[in-house]
Amino acid sequence: MKRYNPKEIEPKWRERWEKDQLYQISDDTNKPKRYILEYFPYPSGSAMHVGHVRNYTIGDAVARFCRMKGMAVLHPMGWDAFGLPAENYAIKTGISPRQAIDENTRQFKQQLEQMGFSYDWSREINSTDPAYYRWTQWFFLLLFKHGLAYQKESLQWWCPIDKTVLANEQVENGKCWRCGSDVEKRALKQWFFKITAYADRLLNDLNNLDWSEAIKTMQRNWIGRSSGAEVSFNVENSDQKIQVYTTRPDTLWGATFLVLAPEHPLVEIITTDNQRGEVNSYIKQSLARSDIERQETKRRKTGVFCGVYAINPINQQKIPIWIADYVLMNYGTGAIMAVPAHDQRDYDFAKTFDLPIIKVIEPITTGDNTTSANQTNEKASNDNYYEGEGKLINSGSYNGLDSSEGRKQIINNLIVANIAKETVNYKMRDWLISRQRYWGAPIPIIHCPKDGVVPVPDKDLPVLLPDISDFQPRGDGQSPLANSSAFVNTVCPMCGGPAKRETDTMDGFACSSWYFLRFADPHNDHEPFTKTKVDYWLPVDDYIGGAEHAVMHLLYARFWTKVIFDEGLINFQEPFTKLHNHGMILAPDGSKMSKSKNNTIEPDSLINQGYGADSIRLMELFIGPWNQVAAWSTEGLGGTYHFLQRIWTLCQEFLLATKPDHDLNDTDEAFNKELQRLMHRTIKLVTEDMQEFGFNTAIASLMELVNGLYKMKVTDEFRHYQQWRTAVEQLLKLLAPFAPFISEELWHDLGHFDSIHQTTWPEWDESLLSETTTTIVVQINGKLRAEIKMPLPTNQEAITKTAMTHEKVIPYLSGKNIVKTIYVPEKIINFVLNN
Repeated sequence: MKRYNPKEIEPKWRERWEKDQLYQISDDTNKPKRYILEYFPYPSGSAMHVGHVRNYTIGDAVARFCRMKGMAVLHPMGWDAFGLPAENYAIKTGISPRQAIDENTRQFKQQLEQMGFSYDWSREINSTDPAYYRWTQWFFLLLFKHGLAYQKESLQWWCPIDKTVLANEQVENGKCWRCGSDVEKRALKQWFFKITAYADRLLNDLNNLDWSEAIKTMQRNWIGRSSGAEVSFNVENSDQKIQVYTTRPDTLWGATFLVLAPEHPLVEIITTDNQRGEVNSYIKQSLARSDIERQETKRRKTGVFCGVYAINPINQQKIPIWIADYVLMNYGTGAIMAVPAHDQRDYDFAKTFDLPIIKVIEPITTGDNTTSANQTNEKASNDNYYEGEGKLINSGSYNGLDSSEGRKQIINNLIVANIAKETVNYKMRDWLISRQRYWGAPIPIIHCPKDGVVPVPDKDLPVLLPDISDFQPRGDGQSPLANSSAFVNTVCPMCGGPAKRETDTMDGFACSSWYFLRFADPHNDHEPFTKTKVDYWLPVDDYIGGAEHAVMHLLYARFWTKVIFDEGLINFQEPFTKLHNHGMILAPDGSKMSKSKNNTIEPDSLINQGYGADSIRLMELFIGPWNQVAAWSTEGLGGTYHFLQRIWTLCQEFLLATKPDHDLNDTDEAFNKELQRLMHRTIKLVTEDMQEFGFNTAIASLMELVNGLYKMKVTDEFRHYQQWRTAVEQLLKLLAPFAPFISEELWHDLGHFDSIHQTTWPEWDESLLSETTTTIVVQINGKLRAEIKMPLPTNQEAITKTAMTHEKVIPYLSGKNIVKTIYVPEKIINFVLNN
């Protein structure tokens, strides 16, 4: 019998599929489309591990299933290859980033191919290819034309190890998201994308997305929209005013101090000489902390008094002005009125520094329950502070009003007095895209002494990234490109005079903010894409990856898509219809796989050990629900290999079976129905699971099917040849999305010449799903004596007759009287005998 040898069959079929261009998809099709895309991978190392492979296995299983369901499937692959890892690797090893990326992408591609992933490699793109980043630069200029790309000087996070600025989203607990080093703040002139102009649309359109609530909540919180008022506080004995943003002007009577962010420009102006040394020391400490760390509610509150007071405009009371890092300069006005009786952070600060606490809202009490005048967004009451709605107290003429009504009256009165204005605020800041590094897409801007900031004309794109030998970051706020006079010195396209190029490169997330559009038309050298092609393929139907990019890539891609829609280049506003965030694969001991921990497991070594790609693919999907974390298991991999070996053996035994002289279609109707019921039940279960990403349960159903077929084989020995052939073919089709190599090999062993991956997915017949027989337990005086199989529907008379004549029952009934017969329909018949 032919042996199962993955090392032999898998390379053979990879070569055949590539030769036949099996997975290339034409734009000229009338089929319903399905665009399936995994996150744009960064070839940051020399190889993938099995944690990476899960992502691509999920996408490939869905792609193969959808093709067999008759859809035109776009399933492309490319490389997000600009950025720090390649450049840092080049600095460390002395090879160029280009060489590092070329080597890594070759290795990654080889690994993806050996796993049998059905990508249309004719559409492969690379963000470092000038043919690609030409259009990234073109989109930059589109944003610039509409005032959505601009340059300004501001304090920015600076990574002293990577020697570049970082966006807020790239600072995690005060550390660089890439290298993990402590970051600091620097005043630098940087380029930004005005993502805040799209804040409301980015927020509101989340409601229409089929994404997890967890991801949508993360984006909502990052955007952080709030409606409130901007209130003006006079600084005592000064002409300075402090503008304070608050969502609760109804609590103004309870404001007992003001707090400025350490970065607030008024800190330098209003701080007294006596307090200046203490204030400056505190500011230095604060700027070393990330925004997230500063906002941590459980962290002990710190601060310093600046030495002066403000005047509360609602009651003319004098209140101290403090500097504290729990207030952020990039939210609101960088100043807050502190109401410790009705805000947790203010309460904690007041208790730390022994500041007054004045209660101005009384919860409404009804019986034993505490409610509020307006329960919307109400927070729970606390013995020390209360953040919900209620009745105003200690609030002068506003006493007794519902807080919601008091809020309206107070703000209206302050607006009339020219002390306040209504406003909307966002936590999200504009996207910082400047990078002072070499390995990135050059920003297509020219600086002219006469004409100022000048965009590079479209005809001069791409601005090529030059080959340079010194990639070492300068550390002075400029990229290594500043060392290349051939790159820097140019001519102004407006006046023709000498000018200099912008030397910052773009954040790598700019390249990945539109790549999904390029896959629809990857070889177009006249425009980023043809609208008709994008209109057919986009938006992406299934976007698959981890949850790590919730407030970076996903938010940026949504922003760019809306800008491109506004330009009339596409007819949709959201790029990804359905988002699938898969769970992480951990090392066998439950720790995170990492090269630094030396605990990664690479698919290459498992394939070389003889398990084959199909076993790995099955393991990736069977290890647990696709969206949950799971630890890798070598024993589990052995189990999936054994399962494939059983399928192989079953098929080979069928192939060796002798076809009977006559077909038994009509001679054993019960067998035919039982086999059909088993097959159609499995087809239904697997189909429904595939539609819902229930990969592990779909594979479990296949395992049950194989067990059932083995049991039937024992008694039938393939005598019902045609029925068995149909069943084996259906089994292989159901297996094909999960294990494409073994399915293809056995399909051709059955005598087929076409690929199984171009066949039609099996359909089930609902009428064949019901049971045709039932097993009846036969008891004598309550003790099991036999089991009989009877056709449905059951008939008690026929069951009684069959049971009484069963060879195992006759000896117990011989010479005995049946005094009673107990029958449980379709389950049990019990003969009660006298003693």
